[in-house]
Amino acid sequence: MVAQSNKQLNARNDAPQSFGTALAGAVRSNVRQYTMIAALLLIWIIFTFLTKGVFLTPRNLSNLFLQMVTIGILTGGMLLVMVAGNIDLSVGAVCGTLGAVAAYLMSRMSVHPALAVLITVALGAVVGLWNGFWIAYQGVPAFIVTLASQITFRGLTLAITGGKTIGEFPASFKEIGQGYLPRLLFQDAPFHDLSVAIFVIAILAFLLMEFRKRSKRIANGFKVLPWSLEIIKVVIICASVVALGYVFGSYRGISYAMVILAVVVAIYMVLTTRTPFGRHVYAIGGNREAARLSGVNIRRTMLTIFLSMGTLSGVAAVVFTARLNAATTAAGNLFELDTIAACIIGGTSTTGGIGTVFGAIIGALVMASLNNGMSLMNLDVMIQYIVKGLILLLAVWVDIANKRKSA
Repeated sequence: MVAQSNKQLNARNDAPQSFGTALAGAVRSNVRQYTMIAALLLIWIIFTFLTKGVFLTPRNLSNLFLQMVTIGILTGGMLLVMVAGNIDLSVGAVCGTLGAVAAYLMSRMSVHPALAVLITVALGAVVGLWNGFWIAYQGVPAFIVTLASQITFRGLTLAITGGKTIGEFPASFKEIGQGYLPRLLFQDAPFHDLSVAIFVIAILAFLLMEFRKRSKRIANGFKVLPWSLEIIKVVIICASVVALGYVFGSYRGISYAMVILAVVVAIYMVLTTRTPFGRHVYAIGGNREAARLSGVNIRRTMLTIFLSMGTLSGVAAVVFTARLNAATTAAGNLFELDTIAACIIGGTSTTGGIGTVFGAIIGALVMASLNNGMSLMNLDVMIQYIVKGLILLLAVWVDIANKRKSA
C-alpha cells in the first residue's frame, strides 16, 4: 500500500509541467534575481547610449570588472553581517588602514611582499575579532562598534601615512591588482587563449552539473522544469558566459584580481548554502530567539561573522592598494556605502535573514557600472555621490515595500 502511494507521488512529481506554468513559477520564485539582472542590463544600455558605445567595449568592460573586485570581495563578508541582522560601517576605513600598513611595510621597512600580504590579512582578521568581541560578547550594537572603528581607523590611516601618499611597490605586489594571467600557447593570437580555455571549461562544468542536478531531482521524485524551459535557461546562461569570455579573451585576459574574487565567491557560496555555519547565520537573521532555542551558539557565530568581514577587508585592502600602486589618506572612502548598497541592491534584506552571494555580486557590478559609466561621462564627483545615495535609498525602499506586500 505504502509502495503504491509512493509510486503515485513520484508519478505526480515526474509529470511534466506546462511551459507557461513552469515559467510563471520560476519568475515568482526568482523575482529578486531577475529584477536586479534586468536593472543591470538597463544601466548598461543607458550608459552605452550616453557614451556612444564606449561603455560596452571589451577594454572598458574588462576595466569595469577589475574596478568592482574590491567591493565584490567585501560583499561576501557584508552579506553574512547583514543576513545576521547587523551592519558594518568600518570596512572602508579598515581597508584604508590595512592598505597603508601593507604600503608602509614594503616601502619603509623593505618587508617581502608575500609577508606583507600575510600580515595585512592577519591584521584584518584581528580587527574582525575586535569588532566581533564587542558585538557578540559585550552586547554593544554593531552600528556603534563599527562606527567607532570607522573613526578610529581613519585616524590610524593618517598616523601611518603621515598625511602623505606611500607608493612604488615591488612588481610582484603590483601584479596582484594590475596583472593578468599569462597566455598559454598562442602568444601573438588576437585572443587570450588561457582565458578562453577557462570559460570553455566553465561552460562544460556548468552543463555537467545541470545535467546531474536534473537527474538527481528526477531520481528523488522532485519536480523539474520542462525540457523546453530547461534548454532556454541553459542557453541564456551559456550565452552570458560566452559574452564574458569574449570580453576578457579579446582584451588582456583574466586578471589575478578577478581570480581572487572568483575564489572568494566560490568559498562564500559553499559557506552560505552547504554548511551548518551558513544555516546558523540565516537562522539568526530570520529569528534570533528561535535560533537560540534551536541550539545555535549565537555569540560564537557572530564572532565568526565579523572575523570573516575583517579578513576580507584585509584581502580587499591588498587588492586595492596593489591596483592603485599607492596608499593614500583617502583610500577606502565610502567603500562601506558601495558595499552595503551592493548587498541591498542584490536582494539582501536590511532586517536580516535574506540574501545570496550571487545577488550581492550582481549588486557590486551595478555599483561598479554606475561609477564607471558616470566617470566616462565626466560627471562631477558631487553628482556621482548624489546618484549613489539616491540609489541606496531606492533599494532600501524596494526592500521595505516587498516586505509589506508579503506580510
